[in-house]
Amino acid sequence: MSSATAERSEGSEATAAQRLRRLEALQRKVLWLSSWTIHNANHLRASRDGLKVGGHQASSASLATLMTALYFDVLRPEDRVAVKPHASPVFHAIQYLLGNQTRENLEAFRGFGGAQSYPSRTKDADDVDFSTGSVGLGVAMTSFASLVQDYVDLKGLLPEGRRTGRMVALVGDAELDEGNVYEALLEGWKHDVRNVWWVIDYNRQSLDSVVTDRLFGQIDKLFDSMGWRVVALKYGKKLQAAFAEPGGEALRRWIDDCPNSLYSALVFSGAAAWRRHLLADLGEEPGIRDLLERLDDEALEALMTNLAGHDLEAVLEAFGSIRDDRPTCFIAYTIKGFGLPFAGHKDNHAGLMNVEQMAEFRRRNRIGDGEEWAPFAGLDLPEEELRAFLDRVPFNAEGRRRYRAEPVPLPEAFPEPTGASMSTQEGFGKILAELAREDTPLAERLVTTSPDVTVSTNLGGWVNRRGIFDRHPREDVFRAEKVVSAQRWSMSPEGQHIELGIAENNLFTLLAALGLSHSLFGTRLLPIGTLYDPFVQRGLDALNYACYQDARFIVVGTPAGITLAPEGGAHQSVATPLIGMAQDGLASFEPAYVDELATILRWAFDYLQRDESHPGHDALPGTDWLRDAKGGSVYLRLSTLSLAQPQRRLGAAERARIITGGYWLKQPAEGAELAIVYSGAVAGQALAAWEQLAEELPGAGLLAVTSADRLNAEWSAALQARQQGHPRAESHVEQLLAPLARDAALVTVLDGHPTTLGWLGSVQGHRVQALGVEHFGQSGDVPDLHRHYRIDADAILDACAAGLLARRR
Repeated sequence: MSSATAERSEGSEATAAQRLRRLEALQRKVLWLSSWTIHNANHLRASRDGLKVGGHQASSASLATLMTALYFDVLRPEDRVAVKPHASPVFHAIQYLLGNQTRENLEAFRGFGGAQSYPSRTKDADDVDFSTGSVGLGVAMTSFASLVQDYVDLKGLLPEGRRTGRMVALVGDAELDEGNVYEALLEGWKHDVRNVWWVIDYNRQSLDSVVTDRLFGQIDKLFDSMGWRVVALKYGKKLQAAFAEPGGEALRRWIDDCPNSLYSALVFSGAAAWRRHLLADLGEEPGIRDLLERLDDEALEALMTNLAGHDLEAVLEAFGSIRDDRPTCFIAYTIKGFGLPFAGHKDNHAGLMNVEQMAEFRRRNRIGDGEEWAPFAGLDLPEEELRAFLDRVPFNAEGRRRYRAEPVPLPEAFPEPTGASMSTQEGFGKILAELAREDTPLAERLVTTSPDVTVSTNLGGWVNRRGIFDRHPREDVFRAEKVVSAQRWSMSPEGQHIELGIAENNLFTLLAALGLSHSLFGTRLLPIGTLYDPFVQRGLDALNYACYQDARFIVVGTPAGITLAPEGGAHQSVATPLIGMAQDGLASFEPAYVDELATILRWAFDYLQRDESHPGHDALPGTDWLRDAKGGSVYLRLSTLSLAQPQRRLGAAERARIITGGYWLKQPAEGAELAIVYSGAVAGQALAAWEQLAEELPGAGLLAVTSADRLNAEWSAALQARQQGHPRAESHVEQLLAPLARDAALVTVLDGHPTTLGWLGSVQGHRVQALGVEHFGQSGDVPDLHRHYRIDADAILDACAAGLLARRR
């Protein structure tokens, strides 16, 4: 080696050692700040309700080293991270040191307006990539975000200069109990996902217990079978050195064979317990007694707890060894509560340091009174050196990494399929097939997905024209073999439909990732996901997770209700209209006619793209009742029942009423005694009942409700506005019902739970006869089922008679 080469090598080693010292100092500070943030919330902040605030000091401590290495050294601005929910305080501490979080928010941790309990894209002020909290979903999200990144990258849609990054999940080992993790893992294998890292915090403790000893071996096999690289971070540098000494192999075997529960108990018990067990089990092994005699209590504890997940040098080596985009699972052995007085104790999950323990922790960290929040207090390195290091952290080089994407322009009107009779599901398929014909900006950015029900939810025409997305071109074997099929499903990077297996959690998690593409990657996509309506309930956790992140998508539940008829009870939805009303961030519609559907779809694509820059966002409080300026996602509940289509041309006012939630299909006379109110597939039954009723009761109205959700939301908001000093606030539904007599009867009907429309009686004090479905359906044809569950024309007329009779008493 030349002298110049030797000098460079020595300089590189010095730089690496310097870097390691700085990271070790920051690791200490991260552990202090995260622990102090929780302590402050529970012991020093005034409590007005007497409830424990909590904060998971032990779960945070087990990830302090791994997150220090990632955020201060390994990650780049293009990388995205889902942080284990219980490591939220560590995340906020890191963001505080990087200048992206405030002391005020840390002091208000888990308080109103402060740093959130679990990382939140919408509630936190710092740079959260993926919301976490519902365990397992953040993990799965990284896999689907990688798929979306591939989608926009392979299509050349990434903004110029934007690089692809790694999607990283920090995974609690107990999260591996969540079934959706394995559903996502299998789907990722099908789609050959790349650039995914899952870093498992293998502290072997869950909320109530110590994790089974055999878990590691199963994790290893499972990931390997799915094509992942598995990297085990088990032993730190001190233990590795001890293994090279006499008796070292015996020590390694002893640790490898030590049950998780015993190891955790010894960590908590300390040096005397370690010595007792090691001497009892290994005392006759050459070198073991010499090793134990050489080490004082502090050094012995440091050695026996030197797992790789807490050894920065070992962690950095492992992360730095990955040079390709193969998905990688790091199994990082850690200790729950590492560095804290209850490290290893099986009850430490919700444990908090008491005042005396925190005083000792403060002393060990050399933190003086008043220095608790000081970023560099108690550290061995100069503040200027650490500040300069933090200023150069690659991950923070671009500051807050929330991108903006321009809205996709939309046509003035959507195609409205014509036909004397049609179902909304059929109309949906025809609208998308027509959109697929043109090379418009909308057609380019529209992406569909479905969990193995693409054809049966009428996406076939769209897919035939736009193809299925795959990272690699794949031949349509049926077409190549000249086998006739209605489905021409070519697969290539140009495709615009992502086909999933039958797992609704995967559908909604993918929709979440697609619906955040504008923010994560700077490229706006307009996603539509379809599934059978009853199976919305199978993916509710993931749907809620997607909405909580403010992801933007359209979900189409079809076919819906007992109107699905021969399919039987398990395939017939009852509660989904109520889900649509209750789910925050989701505007729910149930149109009856195809022209209504076309109007709603056109509005929905605009609604997906709205944000703080949208006109009306700064409207006075109490005036943007439907939060339309902010936008959100959309849920459409559609049907396979063909209805006679009204022959009409909708004007702007009619379309506006459809979007707001309802309109009079048959206008009532002033002071009318009765109105029938319907939603969705029962429109034909409601119209037939109204026609019979009109002969005896002219002036009765027929109200079409296209969105019970939006009618209810606006009414509720108007009530609150009046309570807050806006006396003229009046909602659309109040205006709709105003022509009716004050004691008029309302008969409401839909193929779903009757409560969906039953609340309408509270708007003006009308008496309501609410018809709907409250029990599991069964097989049959539509006339039989509508009659049996009393949502047919005869039942509506019976309810009208009962309503009029009650009115006249």
